[in-house]
Amino acid sequence: MSNVNARLEAVGLKAADIMLPKKGTDLSKWAVVACDQYESEKEYWASASEIVGDAPSTLRVIFPECYLEDNDGDKRIADINVTMKKYVDANLFDTYKEAFFLVRRTCSGVSRWGLMAALDLDRYSWEKGSKTLIRATEGTILSRIPPRKKIRKDAPLEIPHIMVLISDEKRSVIEPLAAKKDSLKSVYDVELMKNGGHLEAWLVNSDEDKENVCKAFEAINASLDASNPLLFAMGDGNHSFATAKSCWEDIKATLTPEQQKNHPARFCLVELENIFDPGLVFEPIHRVFFNVPEDVFLKELKKNAESVAIEEVGCKNCIAAKIKDQSEQRFGYCVAGKHAVVTLKNPAANIAAGTLQKVIDELVKAGYNIGYIHGADVTDKQGSENGNIGIFLPAIDKGTFFETIIKDGALPRKTFSMGEANEKRFYMECRAIK
Repeated sequence: MSNVNARLEAVGLKAADIMLPKKGTDLSKWAVVACDQYESEKEYWASASEIVGDAPSTLRVIFPECYLEDNDGDKRIADINVTMKKYVDANLFDTYKEAFFLVRRTCSGVSRWGLMAALDLDRYSWEKGSKTLIRATEGTILSRIPPRKKIRKDAPLEIPHIMVLISDEKRSVIEPLAAKKDSLKSVYDVELMKNGGHLEAWLVNSDEDKENVCKAFEAINASLDASNPLLFAMGDGNHSFATAKSCWEDIKATLTPEQQKNHPARFCLVELENIFDPGLVFEPIHRVFFNVPEDVFLKELKKNAESVAIEEVGCKNCIAAKIKDQSEQRFGYCVAGKHAVVTLKNPAANIAAGTLQKVIDELVKAGYNIGYIHGADVTDKQGSENGNIGIFLPAIDKGTFFETIIKDGALPRKTFSMGEANEKRFYMECRAIK
């Protein structure tokens, strides 16, 4: 097995010591959605807290981003670290040594498959223009890393919501495991809270299965352009993975080269997903401008295109239908009493999210607040409130996603989402990082 382990690490991959709460723990209360979801909806998180009550839960060891602007951040982080240590000291977890997990998430009748594994942070960079094996897909906002580091630097565990994409058109890595799931050991099978769907996982730890996973990744890696080899692309959790990298660099500086090789903080637990999985849908992440006058927005927008054409339409569904056509760059917006589609001629960026980001940057400099919203309904509701503007963006083409990242580099922040908010990864698996 040592040979397989070495070969896996050669492609940036590692079978992990994966931890799960012991049998008898209510996993429907343990698992909660990623902390960066429902960031404008505190009522969602209040409801989740009521459901959880006093039961062991990942809710008590994460920092929902809807609370980031509150004044109790340091207390929240201290409570997270105390609770995490309490769970460890109470022997809450079983550990599956040197394993992968095959996972299936079913939501609204659609399933997608994933593989829990650890990635090598030494093979990753978020820097613009990087050509590392593991790469950011969106612009990394450095100011978002320090609050996350405050949590991770003293934490004994990582509990990730990170999803990482692989481009496996031959369906050679995950799909063969899915085909033989009935011969694998089930490790959990749970209905998720608040319309989160159903989550299942199976243990993948046999020598044969590891060898097959290893061979598949070696073949994909061999097919890549050696001068620009993108094997793993961040799907969700860009900033969480970047935080893990930053923490590792701090720790790494205190270690000998020999100590660095197998230190647990060198790796980060993630869920790998094949971009060609038909159950994986790319959704746009919309924007809401709070208390921004329409004329201020349009004035700034016109600085970023040769011309701006505005067509009023009936509703958000009309916007969605029209902006599917990106033969010209289009997006939609709503204000109180109006929905419209914008068509840009010779815009300042290649995609609508990029052009809007230039507008957002200027509005933020001017003191305005911007929200990033999963779901057209919430965007429509908040954008139609007096004084606000809801921005509807088109979905990006997942079929050309890897090619775009290789050619153009990271996309603007929050360009895409892997599903709607309720379909995002729920915290479940853990791994020791101390």
